[in-house]
Amino acid sequence: MSGEKRSILEGFGGGMVGDEETVSAGFTAARRHISDEETLTLTSVGVDIGSSTSHLVFSRLELEHQGSRYVITKREVLAESEILLTPYIDETTIDSDALGRFIDAQYDKAGLTREDVDTGALILTGVAVRRQNARAIADLFAREAGRFVAVSAGDALETTMAAHGSGAAGRSDEGRGMVMNIDIGGGTSKVAICENGKVKEVTAIDVGARLIAVDGDNKVTRIEEAGRYYAKLEGIELALGRQMTDAELDAIVGRMADQLFDLVQLKQLPAEKKHLLRLPELTYQGNIDIVTFSGGVSEFIYAREPRNFGDLGPRVAKAIRQRVETLNIPIEVPTNGIRATVIGASQYTIQVSGSTIFIAPGHAVPVRNLPVIVPDFDLSADALDPPAVAAGVRKALVRLGLEESETPVAVAFHWKGSASFARLDGFCQGVALALKSITDQGHPIVMVNDGDIGGLLGLHLKEEMKIAAPVVSIDGITLEEFDYIDIGALIPSSGAVPVVIKSLVFPAEQKKKNG
Repeated sequence: MSGEKRSILEGFGGGMVGDEETVSAGFTAARRHISDEETLTLTSVGVDIGSSTSHLVFSRLELEHQGSRYVITKREVLAESEILLTPYIDETTIDSDALGRFIDAQYDKAGLTREDVDTGALILTGVAVRRQNARAIADLFAREAGRFVAVSAGDALETTMAAHGSGAAGRSDEGRGMVMNIDIGGGTSKVAICENGKVKEVTAIDVGARLIAVDGDNKVTRIEEAGRYYAKLEGIELALGRQMTDAELDAIVGRMADQLFDLVQLKQLPAEKKHLLRLPELTYQGNIDIVTFSGGVSEFIYAREPRNFGDLGPRVAKAIRQRVETLNIPIEVPTNGIRATVIGASQYTIQVSGSTIFIAPGHAVPVRNLPVIVPDFDLSADALDPPAVAAGVRKALVRLGLEESETPVAVAFHWKGSASFARLDGFCQGVALALKSITDQGHPIVMVNDGDIGGLLGLHLKEEMKIAAPVVSIDGITLEEFDYIDIGALIPSSGAVPVVIKSLVFPAEQKKKNG
């Protein structure tokens, strides 16, 4: 995670927090303890602020205690905001005052106050993650610190969230094969391949509706570098104020659509065009059974938006749909298009007993807003291969854009099989190898599992492997991808720690029951 991405987390208490008083103030859901209530009802808000558009959605969530966590049993959308074209002061600086007025107006329109909302999620993408923007936006939600999950989403995480928010991931869990979601926004297009309810692989490319913007007379009002590149491929020199013909705009859009279509066909881009990629190309070479579109341009693809916003949206939509239709793969309507993002977050507290944790040194906690990764590896084998374990962890990091994280992450898993020395060693060696870039920054190794192996794993890392990094190993908790956790300071009288679990909630998906 870059320094720019980290700034929003700093504003919300991300990373390690040094004093206990600050952290205890952040555990605002302590009154909702998993041992006290069988069901919870929360009012939540999802706030999505991107380079091109911004919007909010308010929802009511009902959660039920199942196994070692709460799962969402019902969600009801209370209100959806208008779609705002993200306001700017200059080319890269978001007008936070105008944005703040919009947010306040949407709370009023929904008939809610800030105090009415129990928890929420603030998602920043594109230009919004830049340091000056992230800090200004964080200030708009300063009073929600501790109650909100604040996420600066890079290309990989944004692609993964779009696949879940559009319903593509859930659709792939219905026995209908491989689902490809194509999310087309203002600056980038993102492709996710989903299988069995999970995002298998992602990529992104510089193709978008606002790489070039024009006014009502087709005079250029905005040029992005990628837009200039596509124009040069057609021998067109762009300049602010230059009046474009429809034929010229169509030609430029055709170039964009060709590059995106190559990704959709699982082709590799030639070397001279790889600079357009924002993420590595897809390696999957199998069949695609269903295609869905999301993002702002999807509203034109599905003919849900009649207006023109002075960009290339309608042209891009027409060009890419025409190309995808030639593949004779069913194009289905997503659950959400431009609103393919989180609708909020759930939140609750668990107190983990001292007998199920390993924390060394003691000041390794508290930590807050740790993103959770759930690697896809088989822990039931007789022997656990460290490189295979490391590969599984790295793949999970890449999927959520955390491979260069400057903050700690929590590795969640379900342990299977015996706890022999060899199996513990294989697992711990692999995790330590995969997290080396994070622990080299002084961050702890954080592991959470749903069994009773936490203490043994922590001891092995510290006593057998002599890991220099702090180690936090907790068991008895089930975590899932898109969970974020706070781990509080040790309670001296019991050796226990409070753990707050905050989960991003998508409109189209139901948490699977545990136990």
